[in-house]
Amino acid sequence: MSTEKQFELPPRGGNPSSDAAGTNPGSFAKPSGVGTPFAYSSPDTPGMPAPSDKTAWDFMPADWVREADGSYRPPEGFRPVTQLEHARLGSVTPEMTRVAEREPHLTPEQVRDEVAAGRMVIPANRAHLAHALDPMCIGRASKTKVNANMGASPVSSSTDEEVEKLQWAERWGADTVMDLSTGGDLDATRDAIIKNSKVPIGTVPIYSMILGRKIEDLTHEMILDAIEHQARQGVDYMTVHAAVLREHLPFVQKRLIGIVSRGGSLLAKWMIHHGKENPMYTGWEDICAVLRRWDVTFSIGDGLRPGGLADASDEAQLRELQTMGELCERAWRCGVQVMIEGPGHVPFDQVEYNMKLERQLCHGAPFYVLGPLITDIFPGYDHITSGIGATAAAYHGASMLCYVTPKEHLGLPKREDVKQGCIAYKIAAHAADIALGIPGTRDRDDELTKARAALNWEKHFELSFDPDTARAFHDEDLDVDTDFCAMCGHDWCSVRISKEITGFLSGKDETYAWDKPKISEALSAEQKEILEKRGVLSAGEIHRLASKTQEDVGADRGEKASCHSDLAASEEAREIQDEVVVGPEA
Repeated sequence: MSTEKQFELPPRGGNPSSDAAGTNPGSFAKPSGVGTPFAYSSPDTPGMPAPSDKTAWDFMPADWVREADGSYRPPEGFRPVTQLEHARLGSVTPEMTRVAEREPHLTPEQVRDEVAAGRMVIPANRAHLAHALDPMCIGRASKTKVNANMGASPVSSSTDEEVEKLQWAERWGADTVMDLSTGGDLDATRDAIIKNSKVPIGTVPIYSMILGRKIEDLTHEMILDAIEHQARQGVDYMTVHAAVLREHLPFVQKRLIGIVSRGGSLLAKWMIHHGKENPMYTGWEDICAVLRRWDVTFSIGDGLRPGGLADASDEAQLRELQTMGELCERAWRCGVQVMIEGPGHVPFDQVEYNMKLERQLCHGAPFYVLGPLITDIFPGYDHITSGIGATAAAYHGASMLCYVTPKEHLGLPKREDVKQGCIAYKIAAHAADIALGIPGTRDRDDELTKARAALNWEKHFELSFDPDTARAFHDEDLDVDTDFCAMCGHDWCSVRISKEITGFLSGKDETYAWDKPKISEALSAEQKEILEKRGVLSAGEIHRLASKTQEDVGADRGEKASCHSDLAASEEAREIQDEVVVGPEA
């Protein structure tokens, strides 16, 4: 039999492992290309839109003068306010330095240059920086970020509950949080969230603009007053649905579900009532002036995003995206940072096209997408359907993913829904970062693999994203940290067998070596709650797992646990397997 290699691997980008651990050849994405439109990007399927040849440098304020060396000189007396303006002048701000600390594959200077090009934003309102905000960035040169939505509605939740959900979202990895409150005391809720938040906070200001009035009564002054008020409070980025134009509305008429964006539908109603253009479009430069004063980042809203697969990638959506590109250019001329919001329901085959069309029309400005959901028939599980789409979106160009929870389309998310949404989207973001070859993104995965190979359960759980759930699920079947798990049992455990083969490195890393099997510690309160919700074990069995003590297992007397597998005692291991895993014969 010939052993000659009959295959070739694709051209490879970076290696997501810092020390090229294991045998994986590395990412199949393009080479990193930081400083170009191809910073951590997927190979283009034939026919995909090419990246724009323009950046924010091509949309400078009219009164800035270009010098012979290519740099720009602002007018006399100009003082930079926004991160974009500082970057254009070559300054590295403290916020850029902090971003580089959190993105160790980037230098502060690379962060500055990406911000100057418009391919990266640092949402950091000057007022929020006075509280607990820890600066972060959103951009394709950085790791993919996750946003968590929350907010009180007219029928559910309160300020205290929203602050609790904020802190819960931070615990489960949300990089930013949007307060979408439409009920209760919006002002007090927003203020409390900002003052308690370590992550950037986003809002949709039109929600507060129409409190106590009809949308038809909205004026230019009301728009500016509401935006100014929220900027002064410390909001870091704002969704403004300025790209929905009167000329787009006829393209919505045959949609199965019309306009699903709250902001988009409200402004469509305003335009139809008044017979005038979107007031946020016509007043764009005035809005830019307000956002610049506080360094609030635009999240240009997609008011015509599709609400179902049948309406995805249609004329209305794509014409609005083109207008978003225009508004992006106008905001850059005003010195304001910009990201672009993207669609929420897109068939899987069209995800790449949507990501790369934005890259072209909006000149590489960070793309912030909701999912997208790649099927519509799984209400209650939309954190999964959208997580699949989100992985593809991040791999093909999205910079931030807005989470979807199991309650999407059904109701306001509760505490557990927030956790499930955050975890689903951390999975999507992390999977994409590894695939893109961002340096160091696979390191923790490799460490967990080594712990798993060594059958070191404690390190296995410690390195997992949710240690409580991992430990609870393990102990539900077998509350012994031993050289097999309840999935295979002792005799069939391939990991144990590989570890015993002397010619293999598997499982032999000294860092993860462990003495002998032992009964695990008692369940924590969180682990107990996890098992109670699953409803697999009886109340008595859960109580036993939660009330174990050192004395119960004889560890305090130096005795061996009576229920364990030992590498040198296969017969005893089989007995434990029969007793604990299989159970007595019926």
